[in-house]
Amino acid sequence: MTGFPSSGKSTRALELKRLFEERLARPENQHRKISVQIVSDETLGVDHSAYAKASDEKMARSSLMSTIERILSPDCIVIADTPNYIKGLRYQLYCIARELQSTHCVLYCALPVEEARRINNARGDQAYSPELFEDMVIRYEEPNSAARWDRPLFTVIQNDPNDKLPMDSIWDALVERRAPPPTFATAPKPVAETNYLFELDQKTLEIITALMDAQNSGVPMSHVVVPGTTEKVEMPGRTLSLSELRRQRIQFTKLNRQAPLQIDKIAELFVKYLNINL
Repeated sequence: MTGFPSSGKSTRALELKRLFEERLARPENQHRKISVQIVSDETLGVDHSAYAKASDEKMARSSLMSTIERILSPDCIVIADTPNYIKGLRYQLYCIARELQSTHCVLYCALPVEEARRINNARGDQAYSPELFEDMVIRYEEPNSAARWDRPLFTVIQNDPNDKLPMDSIWDALVERRAPPPTFATAPKPVAETNYLFELDQKTLEIITALMDAQNSGVPMSHVVVPGTTEKVEMPGRTLSLSELRRQRIQFTKLNRQAPLQIDKIAELFVKYLNINL
């Protein structure tokens, strides 16, 4: 699930869970032993205020990912009913699904910001603070079906009462696994394996080296510029050990060896991965 704060994601998550369970209860699906679970800020015990502070938000993301990693399987559909407003987090969730050999899709609850703001202001104690709401809207990164981690992408226009959940398509994507094969024109061009692995190793090593050099300079920094991308590494406010950075690098390369990234995106995605996991 993704969308602005107060855009109706939780309502749609409950509807989606109900529709899945109704289909799974049909006679023709009795052979499918599939359960459906919702993982939300509420089930994780995460307060809205966690998104106001980078360190608290990282802990919330870590809790989300570890929970999904623990329960997701081909026999369990997990609905991630959290903001998921940063594309780096959606990429990480995609990697978890791929690593666990599970299917994946993104449901975008689209709502004009003015309407989301009105709904938020009417939620009383359940509302995001006005300052946090505006900050999350500014930081929101809309899903893009051209990105692997955002597809299949299904969009529901929340303020259109006639726009229903595309349940047939979601069912096919997650249960029937009927994603159409790419055509010759749209299929990604293969990258020479040896060259790709070299680039993956080299670019991630350059970033780790830049981080250690910046840290060893003794100059306090909240962000570090690294080679190969305009994205900056957010420093966690503590000393990073080389062994910790190596572990993160090994995990990132392990996730991306079998399904190559675009070479010019490696550095950007590794930085986003570090910003979520450090």
